[in-house]
Amino acid sequence: MTAKSKVTRRSILKGAGAAALAAPLYSKSALASSGEINILMWSDYLPPEFIAGFEGKTGIKVNYTGIGSNEEIINKMKATKGQGFDIVSPTNNRSLQWGPLELLKPFDLNKVNMDAVNPAMAKIGTDAWNFDDEGAHWLPHIWGTEGIAYRTDKWLPSGDAPSYGDVWSEENAGKTMGRAHSMMLGAGLYMEASGEMEPGSIWAAYDDEETMRKVWGQVTDWCVARKNRIKLIWNDADSQKNGLLNEGVVVGQTWDGPPLALKSAGEPVHYQAPVEGAMAWVDGMSMPVGAKNEEQVYAFIDYAYEQEPAGKAIDSHGYNSPVLKADDYSGDVYKKNFAEAYPGNSLANLNPWPAEAPWYADVRTEFVNKFKSA
Repeated sequence: MTAKSKVTRRSILKGAGAAALAAPLYSKSALASSGEINILMWSDYLPPEFIAGFEGKTGIKVNYTGIGSNEEIINKMKATKGQGFDIVSPTNNRSLQWGPLELLKPFDLNKVNMDAVNPAMAKIGTDAWNFDDEGAHWLPHIWGTEGIAYRTDKWLPSGDAPSYGDVWSEENAGKTMGRAHSMMLGAGLYMEASGEMEPGSIWAAYDDEETMRKVWGQVTDWCVARKNRIKLIWNDADSQKNGLLNEGVVVGQTWDGPPLALKSAGEPVHYQAPVEGAMAWVDGMSMPVGAKNEEQVYAFIDYAYEQEPAGKAIDSHGYNSPVLKADDYSGDVYKKNFAEAYPGNSLANLNPWPAEAPWYADVRTEFVNKFKSA
């Protein structure tokens, strides 16, 4: 995804300005009508209605294991040497970590309807995930952002948009939440915006370890000094929802899906891109080297890339689909929520998560552990 450009929801879905991929030799040949498929995927990505629709159409049983972090996916695959699952769901910026592991195998794009999806997002797989020139080891599945969620009945931002700094403010002490590593990155973006850190420092930290240690050392000290203001550190979609509904959280740095699902259900919850810019990501589908049910994998991808099931799933999980015109099958509530989450130039101000080298992830873990144990 491209940041700082003039975009709208429609242009994102159409992949405006992206180079179109060559049309694959895709055809709807006879797909598997029985068997099973083992999926390791983010815990709220496959609504019961989606699974029931897929199983009813294909006769394939879905064994769905929910996860809450990229580290969990990587660690499971490393521990089993790529065995046990047919589909896993890494985030787009983790390609530099997956490539050297050699735990994924490439897709045969002749078996995938690539014309159905946003070409800009499809290009992530054919570029960043084309390991050893063997082809795409990743296909786009769901995209979204990380920004600020809050209880509208208990707190409102002081301006037109919230800030990452609201999670750390004295005003909200004891009533905020976030995921440790991304909450710390958000703190860094707030520090830049407020003049406490040199502009561009957070993104420069991805370039080399020396810079990263300097920048994250400063961020960690700032966060540790304010740690007692944080009520909850979440680790998955359910803990985000529970924090807002049952744990006394009034402001949190969250994914877009969980709070928007609550908002759609009528809860007094709002999600919005912060003034510093929401963090954008695309979660994908990858096939481990030990996948045993390849025919069923392609049947699942075929169904996931159909407009109607993809669009109806949006209403349940609250995220966004890379499938072109999938939103035509979502309800008016989703469209309203999307417009309210990204008002004004919010979409043009998105911050795509940069690619993370293995050294970056390892060093960040050091600083995160220092913060969490403080």
